[in-house]
Amino acid sequence: MGRRNKPLISNVLIESVAAEGNSLAHVEGKVVFVRQAVPGDLVDVQVAKARKAYDEGYIARMITPSPLRLAPFCEHFGVCGGCTWQILPYSEQIAFKQKQVEDQLVRIGHLKVPSISHIIPSDNTTFYRNKLEFAFTNHRWIEKGEDPESIATEDWQGLGFHVAGFFDKVQDVKKCWLQKDPSNAIRLFVKKFCIDNGYEFFDLRNSAGLMRLVMIRTSSTGEVMVVFVLAREDEEKRCALLDAIAAAFPEITSLYYVINAKPNDNWSDLPCILYKGSECIYEKMEGLRFRISPKSFYQTNSEQAYKLYSVVRNYIKSYISDIFESNGSASAADTAETHRKPVIYDLYTGTGTIALFVSSLASKVVGIEYVPDAIADAKLNEELNGISNCKFIAGDMKDVLTPDFISENGRPDIVVLDPPRAGIHPDVAKVLLETAPEQMVYVSCNPASQARDLEVFSAKYDIIAVQPIDMFPHTVHVENVCSLRLRKEPEEA
Repeated sequence: MGRRNKPLISNVLIESVAAEGNSLAHVEGKVVFVRQAVPGDLVDVQVAKARKAYDEGYIARMITPSPLRLAPFCEHFGVCGGCTWQILPYSEQIAFKQKQVEDQLVRIGHLKVPSISHIIPSDNTTFYRNKLEFAFTNHRWIEKGEDPESIATEDWQGLGFHVAGFFDKVQDVKKCWLQKDPSNAIRLFVKKFCIDNGYEFFDLRNSAGLMRLVMIRTSSTGEVMVVFVLAREDEEKRCALLDAIAAAFPEITSLYYVINAKPNDNWSDLPCILYKGSECIYEKMEGLRFRISPKSFYQTNSEQAYKLYSVVRNYIKSYISDIFESNGSASAADTAETHRKPVIYDLYTGTGTIALFVSSLASKVVGIEYVPDAIADAKLNEELNGISNCKFIAGDMKDVLTPDFISENGRPDIVVLDPPRAGIHPDVAKVLLETAPEQMVYVSCNPASQARDLEVFSAKYDIIAVQPIDMFPHTVHVENVCSLRLRKEPEEA
């Protein structure tokens, strides 16, 4: 069906929020997904993609806006791929995220779960991120109402975020509401300096130009890290830029650069060269400090990360308490004396944040992570915090976590899983089922892949607790934590 033949559907009442930031309606029994719509909107919908089971479209005309609809607070709303739900009240956002977890685990996954705890909201819904990466472009996205013919040569250059659905389109960002100062000020300074001094912004289609990316990290301790990614070495221009930004922003703690001559933007496999300042910045959580280097993974919402890790720790404490009570001991205060502390494995440990956060509950913590730089930071974090009962190993999870590895390092009583969005590899699930730890705590940023993995574990495990957490306000994403307990086999008569 050509674009001209795709229908315009009149007088569509938007019914509810749907996945991927869309909302949905039913028209003559067919589901229609609509971008940037709010439940209660009455609209005309232009169909963009017509499928057999559903249509996808956008608002062609607003007839009556929903009473729920809010004015977007960001001028880049609608083009930038972030903060897609800022037109929806936060209470509605978290209600949908709660439903998303329930749907994936129960309605779609058909898993047996207890009553799902109410989602933990974020105290801050703007300026909550501690890390952002901005892309340079020599051919920025043309904003609505702009005439391309009247745009001056220097005004084609931009520094901002990729436009959703386009690898080669970047929207120039004037103000981002996701990261605290000095993030916006640094980005605007860098863009102006590069334009004023004739630096080539990157051509994403032809992989040409000098300036590719800039990453800005800010920490809860007030420290700032800036990493520039250049497409080639140009010592004179590189030094001039880095010296200028260091002078303009003396609060920058750590200033790095990377040379990436590859066609793709991934720089995780390339050396990061310290130009000025400290090798790292630090995050703080309770009495712990965490070293953050350029390639380190750390939860991008620091305040919510503390709540997330607290949920994990409380689930582990609950398990220990249950075991203690089943042994008939007098009080929880006697646990250390009357019951051996558990061996905990923290899989996909990153820089060891969860491992170190729960280390006081364990006799030993074994952390495994794919990224060697993250493991190096984890070991330094252990030393920094005076902790001595952790062991950190770098390697691919499916290759490291083997029966021989477990025999060498001790069978885990408890396993914490915090995998990437794709979930865990089938080989990892197989080893865990064979090892059969008494408890597993599964942290996921994707309830769909989590539900798939939980179905595999259901052969031996019961889900005893579920806690969603909102890490990313104004987005569709939700974090979810499940506590699993090894099912006891019935005793023979």
